[in-house]
Amino acid sequence: MIKHINHSLLREVGFFASISAGGFVAIGYPFFKFCTYAGKKKSSDRKKISKKWFKLKHTEVNHPRYRYEKEYEETKAWCLNQPMKDWYIRSAEGLKLHASYYPCEHPKRIVLMCHGYRGTRFGSVAAIAKYLHEHDSSLLLVDQRCCGESEGKYITFGAREQYDMLEWIGRLNEENVEKLPIYLYGQSMGATSLILAAGHALPKEVKGLIADCAFHSMKQQLRDIASGWFHLHYIELLLLRVDLFCRIFAGFAMKETDTSVALEKNRLPILFFHGEDDTYVWPENTIKNFHITKTEKELHLIPEARHLCCYYTAPEYYEEKVMEFFGRCE
Repeated sequence: MIKHINHSLLREVGFFASISAGGFVAIGYPFFKFCTYAGKKKSSDRKKISKKWFKLKHTEVNHPRYRYEKEYEETKAWCLNQPMKDWYIRSAEGLKLHASYYPCEHPKRIVLMCHGYRGTRFGSVAAIAKYLHEHDSSLLLVDQRCCGESEGKYITFGAREQYDMLEWIGRLNEENVEKLPIYLYGQSMGATSLILAAGHALPKEVKGLIADCAFHSMKQQLRDIASGWFHLHYIELLLLRVDLFCRIFAGFAMKETDTSVALEKNRLPILFFHGEDDTYVWPENTIKNFHITKTEKELHLIPEARHLCCYYTAPEYYEEKVMEFFGRCE
């Protein structure tokens, strides 16, 4: 009788454990996949298996096309029509990564440009790219892993992208025979990836970092979206699940995307931009990054600008601050 009861209890415990485990996976895995899965493994498969991410109002109004479609398409077309050179590197995991290099005739500097989450090298960064090239800057426009013509399966919110940036910086400096000053320019997740890269040792030719609408960490970004978009104010258990799946399937932990340690170690001057009306990456992220930064720093919050739209909203002001930054660093 005692053995029978024990077996029954064990079966019940096993049943409820299975249900709990199933619930854990059911709740956490789809959200993890939604956030990180890029839907492709090889760059050659891009057209065949790429798919649109479903749209929310917040994603639409926080994109340059919402108010600046004409300017966005014109500068993208400008990039596509330039005689750029294709560059390739391999990531630490063996992914084939792509960038476009566009030298200018009489360069005074080189700018490595890095786009945001699920973007491409000729997306929103193209607007300032045209201006920079016309003002004596050679450009390296990077397709982050999983994006554009670069391979990849999971977006890691800067955790692995930072090491890709280190590879690109190394490749760029190898080609920099004139030893021109190198600047890092990033938007959104691209800015976060470069901030994280700045926490590592960089060549002396790298003189400064321009971070436009960077987030502080993946965890904080998911909290802000849950709260601001869906009015979910406590998602710590969900984040625990997402972090577990990030570790198991994508090979990174969410804590690796936190900019705090990198900013403490950073030795570069940083020029920060953020739109005051950004509801995709809240301005508080950049304000926090700014306060952590120990080096020379400057912060510009652009009124009425949404995500990725600082330059579109105030182009002359933006250009002035960027050129002043170059002048101080050089």
